[in-house]
Amino acid sequence: MFNLRSVDLNLLPVFEAAYEERSLSRAATRLAMTQSAVSHALSRLRVVFRDELFVRQTRGVVPTPVADLIYAKLRSALGSVRQSVAERRGFDPKSSERKFFIGIAHPLGPMIAVRLRERLARAAPGVEAAFSTRSRPVELERGMREGRFDAAVDWLMPEGPFREIMLFGDMLIPVARSGHPALRRTRSVSDLQKGEFVSLRPRVEGEHPVAGIREWRRLELNYVLEVSELLEVFMVVGQSDLFGLIPQSMLRFGRDVFGLKPLQAGPRKITVPIRLIWHDSRDADPAHAFLRKQIVLASNDVVLRRS
Repeated sequence: MFNLRSVDLNLLPVFEAAYEERSLSRAATRLAMTQSAVSHALSRLRVVFRDELFVRQTRGVVPTPVADLIYAKLRSALGSVRQSVAERRGFDPKSSERKFFIGIAHPLGPMIAVRLRERLARAAPGVEAAFSTRSRPVELERGMREGRFDAAVDWLMPEGPFREIMLFGDMLIPVARSGHPALRRTRSVSDLQKGEFVSLRPRVEGEHPVAGIREWRRLELNYVLEVSELLEVFMVVGQSDLFGLIPQSMLRFGRDVFGLKPLQAGPRKITVPIRLIWHDSRDADPAHAFLRKQIVLASNDVVLRRS
């Protein structure tokens, strides 16, 4: 695509940081550079690649299609260099200053993040972890491919060269507010189908790939309200006569905070596997292997406390 000998290789990490951060100021902070130095470096790269590379918007920048193509090639090349250096030097968690970004779509995400931070503070005080805990993450799969996300805790397995570990099993259960008259009379699927539900907007259209969610979808329940975050399901069910579906792992939270009660009806109980997922380009990185182990331990901390 271009002659690498014509490129000052010192400029490539600047391009990478601007692409991943979507902000010149954040890229400058990440690289310990001034924003004007980042802008100057990108200006030189625009000349080399004969493209604008990034389009300024109200908040940050957006990469051009040419920048997308460059990054797809550049990420694996820089990753290979870093991996080689890391393997040669070894990984010492006590002295490392690595930074990781983790997506946790599961509603236990904030607590897993807290426990992970506690573990890192003890085992690797210089390692930093940042998190996205959105119930409906945006471009999570693409983010892992491009290296913006180092790992994800999710129930949806992306297609392609990804690896996974099952962290724990969960399942969906129907709930209603405490004192709801349906708690005494709802005993079958047909009883559930007579009720009205609030639901989280689906991340997958059509047939769901996860059996434990697919079985509920097939019931074609009467969803009268859709919300963007799972916490809103808890709030609405706790303050109305609508039913909701929540993860079984969150039942104690729903009961203690919102007064929710499980309904004794539904399809056969099928486990929803909650996975730790990462791109296979990170598989041999010793620092990433350390991170994966800490995520597993942090997840165990949270799940065991709730069992």
